[in-house]
Amino acid sequence: MSFSVGIVGLPNVGKSTLFKLLTKKSVEIGNYPFTTLSPNIGLTLLLDERLKRISEIVKPEKVTFPTIKFIDIAGLVKEAHKGEGLGNQFLAQIRICDALLIVLRGFEKENVENVLGEINPQKEIEILKLELIMKDIETVRNAISKLEKKREMKERIELLKKIESEILKEKLISQLSLSEEEIREIKEYQFLTQKPYLCLLNTNKKELPFKKEHLKINLKEEEEISELSKEEIKELGLNSNLEKVIKACYNLLSLITFYTIAGERESKGWVLKKGSKILEAGRMVHSDFEKKFIRAEVLNWRDLIEARGWINAKRMGKVKIVGKDYEVKDGDIIEFKI
Repeated sequence: MSFSVGIVGLPNVGKSTLFKLLTKKSVEIGNYPFTTLSPNIGLTLLLDERLKRISEIVKPEKVTFPTIKFIDIAGLVKEAHKGEGLGNQFLAQIRICDALLIVLRGFEKENVENVLGEINPQKEIEILKLELIMKDIETVRNAISKLEKKREMKERIELLKKIESEILKEKLISQLSLSEEEIREIKEYQFLTQKPYLCLLNTNKKELPFKKEHLKINLKEEEEISELSKEEIKELGLNSNLEKVIKACYNLLSLITFYTIAGERESKGWVLKKGSKILEAGRMVHSDFEKKFIRAEVLNWRDLIEARGWINAKRMGKVKIVGKDYEVKDGDIIEFKI
């Protein structure tokens, strides 16, 4: 299972360039709108330093780093919810994503068409947010209509009407004070404005007025860095910001990492939602680990490093035995017993 981040924004802001850099996949990049017609999908490795250190101790034949899935989605334009541009196709692709990485234009380039006609990231984000809100209004109204026809689930209808009244004020669903139970109740609708998002400003300018919290990146410069060797990068004193973007997406998704060690064969990292129980972790590794779970042995990665191995850590009393109600912690190394 890979958690997915949709790369979204207006046309020609650098979405496909970012996708190519993150996933190392070749994609078509044009200087005109809608070069990306169907979504590009690729996996990005989380080059986890902890897993590297674990593997130095264990010395496995294979090291498998955890991944995040990135989806490069076609550019959105004003009135997309009415079908403008790629409209509904664009919005439908967002539904399958767990979070959104919103790329905003902060650069000027004559041969790359600017559909907005100006450099104004604040205006871009407002257009994007409004389109997502309008689609959610359509979704919530359809849901209410269907439930009212069936004359059932009155409590859910009331909840949906409460949400409708708030998003009509141009509020995002993620900003509403919903209980855990209410969030579970509306999960099936995959509301677009309920998804966590992060703004990424693609700019070659040192200063650009944009008040919203964001990351800054120069994708043209990142492209040039990607074509250099490690030695050349070090010699020129250059730094890439791509790892910061990947780490920010990891945090945006509220993920933790746990590890498994299959003897001398493989050490592997897995990403899991913060707060997940050990049976959910077991399901990710193998369906049998959830179905036939008896118990698990858990060791913090630092204790493995300090003890120079699992057996020594066990002798030192660092390995704990846990049951199915155990909440997995970031950095746990888990051995499932079935």
